[in-house]
Amino acid sequence: MHDSTKDLTAAASIVEGTAALLRRATQRLAESGGPERQQVLAYDVAHASAALETARSLIDYGAKGSLEATITCAFVADMVHDFTTRLVGREQLWGVHVADLSGYESFVATYRAPELLASLADSPGPRHLDDDYEMVQDTFRMFGKKVVARHAEHVHRENADVPEEIISGLADIGAFGLSIPTEFGGFSEGGEGEYMASCVATEELSRASLGIGGSLITRPEILTRALVKGGTEAQKQQWLPKLATAEVMAAVAVTEPDYGSDVASLKTTATAGTQDGVDGYVINGVKTWCTFGARANVLMLLARTDPDRSKAHRGLSLFIVPKPLGDAHGFVFKQEGGGKMEGRPIDTIGYRGMHSYEIAIEDWFVPADHLIGEKDGLGKGFYFQMEGFENGRLQTAARAVGLMQAAYEAAFDYANNRAVFGKNIIDYELTRVKLGRMAVVIQASRQFSYAVAKMMGKGEGAMEASMVKAYVCKAAEWVTREAMQIHGGYGYAEEYPVSRLYVDARVLSIFEGADETLCLKVIARRLVESVQG
Repeated sequence: MHDSTKDLTAAASIVEGTAALLRRATQRLAESGGPERQQVLAYDVAHASAALETARSLIDYGAKGSLEATITCAFVADMVHDFTTRLVGREQLWGVHVADLSGYESFVATYRAPELLASLADSPGPRHLDDDYEMVQDTFRMFGKKVVARHAEHVHRENADVPEEIISGLADIGAFGLSIPTEFGGFSEGGEGEYMASCVATEELSRASLGIGGSLITRPEILTRALVKGGTEAQKQQWLPKLATAEVMAAVAVTEPDYGSDVASLKTTATAGTQDGVDGYVINGVKTWCTFGARANVLMLLARTDPDRSKAHRGLSLFIVPKPLGDAHGFVFKQEGGGKMEGRPIDTIGYRGMHSYEIAIEDWFVPADHLIGEKDGLGKGFYFQMEGFENGRLQTAARAVGLMQAAYEAAFDYANNRAVFGKNIIDYELTRVKLGRMAVVIQASRQFSYAVAKMMGKGEGAMEASMVKAYVCKAAEWVTREAMQIHGGYGYAEEYPVSRLYVDARVLSIFEGADETLCLKVIARRLVESVQG
């Protein structure tokens, strides 16, 4: 009989021992040419490191009770198992050997035992939120259940729009003001609370629907953080109160057809010019994957203001580009001065409601005071938008947690009510083991998200924000896949929501930084820098 409370010490020791092995692998990666030359090794090291940091974040959670300790130990065993499977057959490449993990076998055997995982099928563990965040959780969970959830299936099946009822309702409960400082009409007083509240709210909204709930507060938040970081006082006074009340809804126009994560190479230009005696900029270019682009009142648009392309991201500036509301199925707008903006919707298999667009912009004029930071913001747009994107990765992880929670609950409910071969699915060991591992992975993902939110509240955690996105978004694909499988044939039928959850989960490792780019260009690169001193 195991004592998970005592075994928590062993779990912590295993985490640190695995960390030492990953440092050795990172050193090997650095010596063999780095992420660009050893992409497969870099990718695996990045994901193994993300799983390790997820396990590390659980240790404090495990100290809060016997169930919490069992969940923690089960996840640490899962992490070691994953690490081992990555090593087998590639030990020379890694500079680490499976034998280096000897001594962990008994622990892993105990906490990967089918009977232990099966015992967790209906015991996902408490969240341990502070009272203030419990209130946020309850508020957004209630709104999700009463308002968002009843629209979720219709919007997904019909590829419909986000109902205005959801937008106005979220504005009423303060959703769009969570990251906006109180002096500008929001609810943020800075620090941990700002990030934790957004994380909890996003999870609950995503639990009801990713497409029409979980992502709605992210776009205005990205613009908010860019304004707080680099905006003039006048710009903050003008835009932040409107963002807080949803008087202005924002979309992000950064990605281009030929340049996804390679932002530094984008081609869209903003050239100084004058219209009707007003100084400003004339924008030309094409943006793609502009989510919510039709409904938005403004685009947060990144453009090249310095024609010297050798300056890469140092020649980019960030603009607030007002636009009319457009038809979800495509729009064309014209300015009196001859400017034109045309949006073409991009149909997707999931994540429906907000809609994504390719937007062609021709001679579109914006006044000079719409350049974030005005003259002081020239060439700083990349840095301003990254201020929002780093937290966007945390928010994406929170969305994944909410989606996983919904999938787990759907699978658990179905398993308790569906009889096969004379007994309910829940009574089969294989089903319970799947549900038990789901519960462990979801709680680990949630607690890592909370840990990163607290780091970011202290001005830290940029690396961990990338890691939490990398780990949690891939985990969501597995959880929703298994939830769908538990439903059997009905999981493949559109009449059950689990099919929506499955296709929605697929987008998580693609947007807010594609998984491969995130692992190679951010996580692996920073890991290599850490061992090089």
